Amino acid sequence: MSGPSLNTPEPALPTSENPEGGRGLQAVLRLVDFRKLWIGQIFSQLADKFYIVLMVFLIDQHLLLSSEQNGVLAEVASDIGFDISTRTQVITLLATGIFVANTIPAMVLGSVAGVWVDRWPKRRVMVASNGLRALLVLFTPLFLIPGPLILGLPWGYWGLVLMTFLESILTQFFAPAEQAAITWLVPGEHLLAANSLYQTTSMGATIVGFALGEPILRGLNHLSERIGLEGGEFVLLPFCYGMAALCLLAIDRAEPPRNLSGRSVWHEIMEGLQVLQRFPTVRSAMVHLGLLYSLLAALYVLALQLAALISSLGPSGFGTLLAMSGLGMAVGAVVVAQLGHHFSRRRLTATGLGTITWTLLLLSQFKGSLAATLTLCGILGIGAALVAIPAQTTIQEDTPEQQRGRVFGLQNNLINIALSLPLVLAGTLVSSIGLSPVLGLLALLALIAALIERPWQRC
Repeated sequence: MSGPSLNTPEPALPTSENPEGGRGLQAVLRLVDFRKLWIGQIFSQLADKFYIVLMVFLIDQHLLLSSEQNGVLAEVASDIGFDISTRTQVITLLATGIFVANTIPAMVLGSVAGVWVDRWPKRRVMVASNGLRALLVLFTPLFLIPGPLILGLPWGYWGLVLMTFLESILTQFFAPAEQAAITWLVPGEHLLAANSLYQTTSMGATIVGFALGEPILRGLNHLSERIGLEGGEFVLLPFCYGMAALCLLAIDRAEPPRNLSGRSVWHEIMEGLQVLQRFPTVRSAMVHLGLLYSLLAALYVLALQLAALISSLGPSGFGTLLAMSGLGMAVGAVVVAQLGHHFSRRRLTATGLGTITWTLLLLSQFKGSLAATLTLCGILGIGAALVAIPAQTTIQEDTPEQQRGRVFGLQNNLINIALSLPLVLAGTLVSSIGLSPVLGLLALLALIAALIERPWQRC
């Protein structure tokens, strides 16, 4: 990957907004327009996590079928080998439909959305996507109105599935525009710190959104009932998406000119693929991100198995292990932001992959120990940050300005595929060969990737 020499740190260059040439989080937070983008990201990330929690909450509280009604659902579940003999299993099956509706646009539309992002003003795309999502989720209460069953399920459930599909389509336009906006608002010498800050807040939003989402929704519901109103839980999503749109609307820096070539969307998608062919550093960074997210997706499944072996957690406590990994990624992101510019990107990547290798091996040896498993999950998160942040920074730096949207769209496609396939493969492998061999196989993949970086060589 690109980056400074192993022996020569990146220089801290003065800029008009940073005349002293400082580095790290303090310097990047002094950039006013980036601060607005960052705050908008916080609200948008929280809204995305709260959205999933709200869908599960509504299924549980309002749309769950009675035992007399779920005959069709039981037949469908039986056909795919899914047991719905308990309430939790029924909720899981219905929530899976929401997850699928959220994932399909991410896997299919990322590249197309990236092309259009290159053609349109980035700020307008980000404001419009958040504003439209705020309007879209206002329709949520309508889907709780009693009505007919469709394919054995309440019509409102299918309404939520459709709304989720449309919400995900809008997200596919926001994501590449947001990534491209970072390079527009942040000087090159601050990109590592900016991406570190984004990684930190992304992990923080994941922890807060999933851990506190349901208590916040219930709290808003109870608060609204105390003042004589109903549906307080429906205020949260429009508020978060609306605040994100307002923060992004406040960005006033002029955007760089766009090249409107008039070529077809397919032609421009192929141009994005050609960027990967022409720039080895971008291609290598994309491979690292794909591998990393594949490993993390597999760990979502393995966390259930690891938690089940810990008597004080049990399978339902797998979120604690994921939260610890998220905390580790946040810590790693802060470290990279403050110190990462002193080191080569290649060495940071190799160190991160090596850290992931050893933690996966040790997790297979310390199964059942709460303290050891939590510690190793945290260390694994730090290793993930050492891979993700340099890779993202390299893609931003080395991709030509006029093609960043389509490359980030391809990146979103790759990441969502990398997140989807291991969810199926990991569970199948654990069932056939066991937990420890699967952890060992993942460790081997991480080790091979670390050795390919050849960190022992001078850059």
